[in-house]
Amino acid sequence: MKLKVNETFRSIQGESTYAGLPCCFVRLSGCNLRCSYCDTMYAYEEGKYIDIDSICESISGDSGIDLVCVTGGEPLMQTGTTILVSQLMKMGYTVLIETNGSIKLHCLPGKAIYVMDVKCPDSGMSHHMDWDNISLLRPQDEVKFVLSSRSDYEWAKCVLEDYHLFGKVKLLFSCTKGRIEPGTVAKWILEDRLKVRLQIQLHKYIFDEERGV
Repeated sequence: MKLKVNETFRSIQGESTYAGLPCCFVRLSGCNLRCSYCDTMYAYEEGKYIDIDSICESISGDSGIDLVCVTGGEPLMQTGTTILVSQLMKMGYTVLIETNGSIKLHCLPGKAIYVMDVKCPDSGMSHHMDWDNISLLRPQDEVKFVLSSRSDYEWAKCVLEDYHLFGKVKLLFSCTKGRIEPGTVAKWILEDRLKVRLQIQLHKYIFDEERGV
């Protein structure tokens, strides 16, 4: 089976609880959403079809890196993504799957980890969320809110409460670079005693807006 791949590269994982670790990335082509802050629009269409075995071989060539992130675009748009994840898991990798929350989560093998976006209103895509996905999350999975404003922050707090997410999964609040400062969100989190992890898009601070990082 083949997947349409936009790019593969090595970098520092910039988000999730694995931020800061060396990571191999597989960026798949295609996305069903158009977020206002999207920084990978080139992945909407660009890409070429590559056999899954060949993708795995290219990953295995990066000896010493045991973390793989399958991202997009939206990786769950391609039915072969779960096969890729299964093969990578069999090879001994820790595998993260970054998904936008709008497509039904697939059953993943073992300890493969979903990092699921919950699209906030300022993304322009919050109405596309599949809220049934929350019931499919497991303790190893992570939920990320990308915040662009105070209203996004307040909306995210309501989602945490309404869907009883505290203690269910790892919770991440991320700041859209150029729209809201991490220090501002940090103050709000401390004021509210909110049990979430604040993160920045670390790769953007290291590599700025370079592609393939």
